[in-house]
Amino acid sequence: MNDRPAEVPVLPWAGVSARRLLRSSLMPTGTATGPADVVARLCGAHAQVLSAAELSVGLRLSDTTRAGVREALWTERTLVKTYGPRGTVHLLPTRDLPMWTGALSALPPSSGNARGGQQLLTPEQIEQVIAAVADSLKDAELTADELTEAIVERTGSWAADPVMEAFQGKWPRWRAVMDIAANRGALCFGETRGRKATYTNPHRWLPGFTPLDGPAALAALVTSYLHAFGPATPQHFARWLAAPRRWATDLFASLGDALQEVELAGERAWVVAGDTDVPDGPPRGLVLLPYFDAYVVGCHPRALLYPGAASERALAAGQAGNFPVLLVDGEVAGVWHQRRSGKKLFITVEEITPLTGVRRKELDEQVARVGEILEGRTELTLAKVTVGPHA
Repeated sequence: MNDRPAEVPVLPWAGVSARRLLRSSLMPTGTATGPADVVARLCGAHAQVLSAAELSVGLRLSDTTRAGVREALWTERTLVKTYGPRGTVHLLPTRDLPMWTGALSALPPSSGNARGGQQLLTPEQIEQVIAAVADSLKDAELTADELTEAIVERTGSWAADPVMEAFQGKWPRWRAVMDIAANRGALCFGETRGRKATYTNPHRWLPGFTPLDGPAALAALVTSYLHAFGPATPQHFARWLAAPRRWATDLFASLGDALQEVELAGERAWVVAGDTDVPDGPPRGLVLLPYFDAYVVGCHPRALLYPGAASERALAAGQAGNFPVLLVDGEVAGVWHQRRSGKKLFITVEEITPLTGVRRKELDEQVARVGEILEGRTELTLAKVTVGPHA
């Protein structure tokens, strides 16, 4: 990757932006057929706030509401809620669990996937906990407290020692490797019980699956990422995955001719080999994207995605996704916020540049669609959004 080819295709920003919108099913000509298909195209849907994930998916399908996403997750089991990129909670296609578990398990220990607590257990204890988690959940959906008891029965009282720093107080020792257990395919989220999260074993939903071999899984993940968000650099991929930059650079280099160098906005970047076609026309469309939508988190360069004043208003210390955004023709053009009261959704949209009459009509239609997806009656206000960024 250090030797620049003599002829490097130059891809226009407008064409790349239109291609990304199309591939992420944000243009009317997208061909996604259901929630699992959408989530596969997005390389996962961030689900720390589940309603945001439901909106991300629903906006990309013409006839799906949050009920449809929940049906895919809890009834059809075509989606799984688990720890994904950056150690954060995501919806992932169940069918892709071999790739995801193989790739995430192959990340280096220095990756920022909430792995800072590994030093609280010995390597032998980590393996004991993962085995205990898998066995405890093989036929059950347990709360964290119930799972703690089950793990202690299978390992010893040390697993419950309150030594892991948490939001309030301290968690038991075993929870320091909860994300690793998920990455290994031993744990995922079950359906919420009242106000409590539950956990189960994803093998209940995809019996007998085996994590893909690490190098093959990482190659498949790079391919999926570049298909959705390319052209991109190893540094972009590293940021998306919360992995070391040097490691990502070496990973891209290891893929050799499977990747192709191109130029975007005067910088070198990579696509899957041969994947250099872009639409002739510029991107079109207006959409309200929720917190941590895959489009804004995965796409670069930020200076073009968040042009001008958008970079100051809609980024949080350079981080994308912390604000829900108004997207116009593939670029951030404002921020928005919703407040729910019963069945009523009060939606405030702050324009960075005033919308034209045609765009206002599109915004009204988009607000109505948000209401359909979230199953509420909407009321739109154009005003400054006073709510700060999500943590």
